[in-house]
Amino acid sequence: MQQSENQPADIEIALWQYSENAGDWSRWMRSLSPDERERAATYQFERDRALFIAGRYLLRRLLSVHTGTSPGKLVLSPDKHGKLRLEGRDRLQFSLANADGLVAVAVAPGCDHLGIDCERADTEVEAAAVGSYSSADERRWLMELPARERPRAAVALWTLKESHLKALGVGLREDPRNVVFSWKDGIPVMVDGGARDRRWHHRLVESGSQHVVALAACSQSGLPGISTRLFQDDSMPSE
Repeated sequence: MQQSENQPADIEIALWQYSENAGDWSRWMRSLSPDERERAATYQFERDRALFIAGRYLLRRLLSVHTGTSPGKLVLSPDKHGKLRLEGRDRLQFSLANADGLVAVAVAPGCDHLGIDCERADTEVEAAAVGSYSSADERRWLMELPARERPRAAVALWTLKESHLKALGVGLREDPRNVVFSWKDGIPVMVDGGARDRRWHHRLVESGSQHVVALAACSQSGLPGISTRLFQDDSMPSE
């Protein structure tokens, strides 16, 4: 999913290790909708509140670039399954994910479905949890890995599945064991997808941090190009 120098990317990914400065949070809030500000106020813990605010701020910044509309005037609303949609821009696919310390946003005007997910690489996944989301073949693959590689691989497998289910807009209403991956030349490939699912492309994205980031994209025009960047909030320096 690499883009050539002369070919624009079909998918833009921005990764942001956001500030923990409360003064910054207050500034980001000004780009959010009244509903989003009300929701932010309901979080009991400051860490969770900052994560939500940073996620919506970054999402609105990227969508603003793609639409030419100021961040605060974008109208975002959830569909019947809770997946965010942008009013008046049905063809613009986007996805937001966050984990402690990192926000990830993917935007694609030319994909049919798009999902991104991120998790801390040092997340401890118990054996019972692995069994709840992985197939027998996937568990066998994990057990064949060197012991030191298994924890991160288990997180990566979960993150890949979550990105795919987010792209479909179904979340955990779909059993993650129904989405099965194998590996070809180090690239995750969905198993038993048939001709229809050859439109799907899955990648693990270099995050530049202690996080695993996974992308799922469905495109009828072949392998999409990708542009990944580390977002810098240059609208105003930290106070």
